[in-house]
Amino acid sequence: MSAVFPPPPPLASEANPLWTDDAAEEPCMPPSRRIFCNRSLNMAAVRAVGFDMDYTLAQYKPETFEVLAHDETVKKLVSAFGYPKSLLDLEFDWRYMSRGLVIDKQRGNMLKVDRHKYVKLAYHGFSELPRAARLATYNDAPQRHGYDEPAYALIDTLFSLAEAHLFMQLVELLDAGGSGLPLGKQYADLYRDVRGAVDLCHRDGSIKREVAADPARYIHADPSLGPVLGALRASGKRVFLATNSLWDYTHVVMNYLVEGRVGAARSTSWLSRFDVVVTGCGKPRFFAERKDLFEVHPPSGMLWNTEGGSPMVPIGEDDLPSAALGSTAPSARDVAPPRPGGEARVFQGGSFHDLHKMLGVAAGSEVLYVGDHIYGDVLRSKKALGWRTMLVIPELESELQGLAERGGDMAELRRLRRMRDAVDDRLQRLQWRAARHAGGTAEGHDGVAGDQAAAAEVQAAMDKLQQERDRLRGLHQSLLQRHHEHFHPVWGQVLKTGYQNSRYAHQIERFACLYTSHVANLMFYSPDKSYKARPDTMCHEDELAPASELPPPCP
Repeated sequence: MSAVFPPPPPLASEANPLWTDDAAEEPCMPPSRRIFCNRSLNMAAVRAVGFDMDYTLAQYKPETFEVLAHDETVKKLVSAFGYPKSLLDLEFDWRYMSRGLVIDKQRGNMLKVDRHKYVKLAYHGFSELPRAARLATYNDAPQRHGYDEPAYALIDTLFSLAEAHLFMQLVELLDAGGSGLPLGKQYADLYRDVRGAVDLCHRDGSIKREVAADPARYIHADPSLGPVLGALRASGKRVFLATNSLWDYTHVVMNYLVEGRVGAARSTSWLSRFDVVVTGCGKPRFFAERKDLFEVHPPSGMLWNTEGGSPMVPIGEDDLPSAALGSTAPSARDVAPPRPGGEARVFQGGSFHDLHKMLGVAAGSEVLYVGDHIYGDVLRSKKALGWRTMLVIPELESELQGLAERGGDMAELRRLRRMRDAVDDRLQRLQWRAARHAGGTAEGHDGVAGDQAAAAEVQAAMDKLQQERDRLRGLHQSLLQRHHEHFHPVWGQVLKTGYQNSRYAHQIERFACLYTSHVANLMFYSPDKSYKARPDTMCHEDELAPASELPPPCP
């Protein structure tokens, strides 16, 4: 496939008109520009729209950023964890890993799991597990696996791709004898050390310093962000930024994204695009736990208390009639920019109680939050608070391109599957009749018992059906493998595991009200659009449904 990943931001054009243009009708919109709806959402009822920053507003270039993350993590393993300097020669293929995979820490395996928690594909290091070993270890194991922490780790963010690849490299080294690796290491120890090295990179700023020195090398420029944020605010919605990154890095990235400013040219003018900015959120704990809230002084980066000198919560929180009353955040009226075009105030830490107070919202359903992390941004905010959610999936653009290029595969696979089922049904009926005849329990049944000629005829028919079943199975498996490899030579489609939705796709369906490939796709829709989900159907309804009525073709 030739799609760039992650794709650069879309731009409005004659082919991709803005929602205000006459040509911008959704049936004619390219699929890669669409926003897809799992749960109906009327944007007119949304009072506040918030965004994560990393891999949501800021799309990183994997050929530079992921390589940087891999290399810096290796350096930490060598300098802080006692790993050999030979690791510095490891090469990182940023195209190899895929989001949605599951790491088995104890066994050193990488798994592709479907929505039923069936492991369809498993690799140990970079070697595929034989089918028998995969089934015995996972699907046919005496105890059902949940594939959750602490024994497993989910690759549910693009930030995890580099560390997952490095873990597989260390598994290979350990299996080869572990030459130079610290003594006594098991697979789970390797994973723990990799995670520790990644955390150390974040704490000492080694990755972010490189990005700050040259944002254009690591981040896609996005001239569409200004119009998107402006349209949302012009519609009367409050717009906020809620990111785990601290102020210094947020200031660097947002200057580059929104204003195109770097180095000494940076300013705080980008804050005029928002009503509230909260850095250092600590998601997903932000959605469940209270932390002290500080206000950031943008010129210096210094933190100010927000409680005015009194204790953060003057009485025990349990004594308050509402947890929201313990918030030390300013009210929505006080936090609003003092004049049109004024700059938003910046905060660090706190909790959703503080954010709700500053936004002036009474219920989570009045908030739409846009993020890229299914657990940190979407799942917890929806389950705990009832926020409406939109997930940004950059891989979706290349998945849509692949589906367009292999458009006839699924229809042909379904046809072959139906033919196999029909042959299986006929074969199983004959096998049952033959077994009844051999046991002498079906005398006189359809003339089979006691009739050697008929028995031979049945056997010949079974042989013929078995040959036809094997032929259809071969055609089906060959086409499915080609379809699989078209998207990724190892892991296939991100959102599929064989026929089934992948576990990652299942989470998207459950927790993301909306999903799309890029934040900028919002500019192709009205800020007050009413998104409608497809009707749910079950298998028996599909069997009885009339042929679909397709929308009229685009002119």
